[in-house]
Amino acid sequence: MLINRFDFADLPVSPWRNGGGETREIVCQPADGVDFDWRASIATIAQDGPFSAFDGIDRSITLLEGDGVHLFGDGIDHRLETAGEPFAFSGDAALQARLLGGISQDFNIMTRRGRWRATVRRLTAACELPPAHAGVWYVLRGEWQLPAETRLGARQGGWWPEAAHGGQAAPLSADALALWADLSRV
Repeated sequence: MLINRFDFADLPVSPWRNGGGETREIVCQPADGVDFDWRASIATIAQDGPFSAFDGIDRSITLLEGDGVHLFGDGIDHRLETAGEPFAFSGDAALQARLLGGISQDFNIMTRRGRWRATVRRLTAACELPPAHAGVWYVLRGEWQLPAETRLGARQGGWWPEAAHGGQAAPLSADALALWADLSRV
C-alpha cells in the first residue's frame, strides 16, 4: 500500500475569503479540485460566522483542538465540543458557526454525493484497512503503525488512493488516538 505521508506543520495554508479562518488541504481527488470526488483538510475556525455550504457534497467534521464550535441552521443544531468525535451532515445546509471559546481546529472530509461516501471513525485499537478503498488517517495522540512500515505520531497523517491494497493499522503506544476516514465509491 502506498501511503502519502503529511505533517500538519507542512500543509499549505489558505486563508478564508471572509477572514474567519484558514484551511490546510491534505488531499483533493482528483487533484484539480474543481469538481472533486473527495477532499480532506484541516480547518482553523477563528471567529463566528457563516459556515460554507457545498451543494451536492456530504461532509464530516471532527474537532481536533480547541473548545469547539456550535453549528446551527437548516434543521441542524450541533455542538462539536469533544475532540475525536465525528459529525456527518449534508454540505447543502446553510449553517452558522459560533465558537464555544477560542480558536477551533477541525478535521474535514467531503465527498461528492452519488459518487463517493466516507465513514470517519475514532480509533484507539488496531483495525483492518479494506482493499480497494481510499483513506485518510490522522493521529491526534500517541504513535501508530500503518502498512508499508509507515510510523506516524501526533499531528501527522497519511492518505492513500483507491487502488491501494489493504493492511492493518495498529497503535504503538497506550495513549494512541487517531481518525480514519474510510472512502469508497457508491
